[in-house]
Amino acid sequence: MHLVVVGGSDAGISAALRARELDETTEVTVVVADAYPNFSICGIPYYISGEVTHWRHLAHRTRQDLEATGMQLRLDTLATVIDTPGRRLRVRDSSGESWIGYDALVVGTGAVPVRPPIVGLDTVGPLDGVHLLHTMGDTFALEATLERSNPRRALIVGAGYVGLEMAEGLAARGIHVTQVERLPEVLPTVDPELGALVHAELNRHGVDVHTGTTVTRIAKDDAGLHVEGRGPGEEPIAWDVDLVLVVVGVRPDTDLLVSAGAATGPADAVDVGSDMRTSLDGVWAAGDCVITHHRLLGRSYLPLGTTAHKQGRVAGENAIGGSARYAGSVGTQVVKVFDLVAARTGLRDRDATDAGYPTATTHSSPDDHKRYYPGAEPISLRITGDTGTGRLLGAQLVGGLTTQTAKRVDTLATAIFHEMTVEAVSELDLSYTPPLGSPWDAVQMATQDWVRHHRSTPTGAPV
Repeated sequence: MHLVVVGGSDAGISAALRARELDETTEVTVVVADAYPNFSICGIPYYISGEVTHWRHLAHRTRQDLEATGMQLRLDTLATVIDTPGRRLRVRDSSGESWIGYDALVVGTGAVPVRPPIVGLDTVGPLDGVHLLHTMGDTFALEATLERSNPRRALIVGAGYVGLEMAEGLAARGIHVTQVERLPEVLPTVDPELGALVHAELNRHGVDVHTGTTVTRIAKDDAGLHVEGRGPGEEPIAWDVDLVLVVVGVRPDTDLLVSAGAATGPADAVDVGSDMRTSLDGVWAAGDCVITHHRLLGRSYLPLGTTAHKQGRVAGENAIGGSARYAGSVGTQVVKVFDLVAARTGLRDRDATDAGYPTATTHSSPDDHKRYYPGAEPISLRITGDTGTGRLLGAQLVGGLTTQTAKRVDTLATAIFHEMTVEAVSELDLSYTPPLGSPWDAVQMATQDWVRHHRSTPTGAPV
């Protein structure tokens, strides 16, 4: 059997590795558009900051490691056409175009950066100091600008996960950062009350933050880059900088599959079942190019590396005859911003309401460990639950770097995944020692606060 995989990032490599793991007689060919298979795109901000000292360290596995599993890598090779009746894939490399036959095909083409409607964005580029950041090629282009121009002033368009990580990364290089976000608060995947804590942390480290602000124009001039925008109330605003980074999100890269006739779903991502099979015969797909099966929302779109790894593993197994199923996501995410960690899982109050759940949310600030032990810090916790069934629907957390916020959100993600009630979180047997926690962990104190305010009697009246 010959399995062909398109894409050398999380989903594609996971599919190829799973297929080789299950059946060493399966021939696996991986078609990669660039020369960087299995590189951690999530690690790019830490390479730019200097914390990761060499770009090769971003590789989860080297090319030699991958080829040692028995897979064949076709690097710098672009997949252009899927011929589903003929079970073949057309590719283009330095020697021209050719066809690769397959018995099964897995596509993991990922996502591409969103290009906002900014005047001048199509005429200025990396050589001018204007960058998008999504690939290793983008990384090298940004690194070249940093080394060539030694910029002192940078403007980042977007204050989501990558934008925040890059604000810290550029600041670590001694660059003054201005961050522009069109929404009312930074990190819009959490509630504004928690986003405000991240906003304050950015300010504390010298980042100038402009929320409710849109960049409208970028132009190159003799002094560097002139950026224009509109602030709250459409007030004109402008900046003169040396570097602009545009990171406002991604959209699914579906051209290859859609041109072959694949059906799409939310966010125009390719529609797949829980087995990761597409509507095309003999074709599976996984990662940021496909829809996400969300355990609370159903079919949605949520591009995450953790999801891509799991989906790719399922696709690779099923493409060679397996019957695996992707169990679904609850949207667990975490980001470090200087000395803060912000995390979320499940649904926020407005997400849950939009999905038809009767909801309520409480805000608590329990300490991360016993206060009598030095260094205790509060964690801001927002718990969202279903007021009808008591089911835990979501959680948001912001805490200091030493508060184990990332692991605490994992506890709540596990509870949501297994459909626990808010009250049942208190039954979990969690670890305790005074330097690290309390007899009731911070997550349990927060869920208990929700129960006190929102547990209902059988008649529906609050207790």
